[in-house]
Amino acid sequence: MDSIRKNPSRKECEDQIRRILMTEVLQNGKNTHFKSAKDFMRYFESLYLAGDSLSKQVQRAIKAMDLPKDDDGYFIINKTSEQMEEDREIGKLLRATNATSVDLSNCETFFLKTEKKYKDYLMTLIEESETFKGKYVTIVDSSDGLIFYTENKSNLETLIESLIQ
Repeated sequence: MDSIRKNPSRKECEDQIRRILMTEVLQNGKNTHFKSAKDFMRYFESLYLAGDSLSKQVQRAIKAMDLPKDDDGYFIINKTSEQMEEDREIGKLLRATNATSVDLSNCETFFLKTEKKYKDYLMTLIEESETFKGKYVTIVDSSDGLIFYTENKSNLETLIESLIQ
């Protein structure tokens, strides 16, 4: 009976809950076991005398931590409620805009040096041009010109050189 101690403080409960959830995330990639205070009770009851006061202390700790929950109702330890709301908004906007990721590792870069005062207009013309469609993946505005990411650098370079001549 000496190994069972008096109930932990709320702060001690918070620290232990944080440690449990971090271990869960490190082992499984995400929390798949803990949705409520009662899910932690087996752990706490192995260390402390089981009872209503222990349950209430764990519940207070969970409430004080204000942990967000994922879509399945599991606690998330590595994000705040504000971050979760931001993530939901970003996800909503990504879906609404039909966003997709594009692998640029197969692309080559091509830099077109231009005068600063004309580059924004030039970029708009190129983006709207039928001639340039399919010749590049994306254009990046830079301080002294435009950077193209393209899967066929020689074709793009030939096209631009023919227009410069």
